[in-house]
Amino acid sequence: MMSFAPMIAEAVVPLTNYLVLSALMFVIGAVGVGVRKNPVVVFMCIELMLNAVNLTFLAFAKHLPFHGDVAQAATTGQIMVVFVMAVAAAEVAVGLGIIMAIFRLRNEVDIDDMSEMGG
Repeated sequence: MMSFAPMIAEAVVPLTNYLVLSALMFVIGAVGVGVRKNPVVVFMCIELMLNAVNLTFLAFAKHLPFHGDVAQAATTGQIMVVFVMAVAAAEVAVGLGIIMAIFRLRNEVDIDDMSEMGG
């Protein structure tokens, strides 16, 4: 008996596409950190850079051949992403706390003025 169910073809995206997108995201974030003066935007650019690293971890976890336990090896990249996300959350919490403290002290937040850190 022949089945008439449509065959679902799995779309395979090459590793290079993921890596090019990740590099582009990282470069945009790095340029934003270097160019912008608003610390909130700088934090957003740092988060973009961390997400680029996460994309790279996941791409390598999906595409690289592993020797040994495949299930454990496939989750290694995902576990690293969880650690990077935890670091990013801590960075945002501490960074925004510092920005709020500086804003209360000076009534403005500018990265050029923060370099002096004096009263």
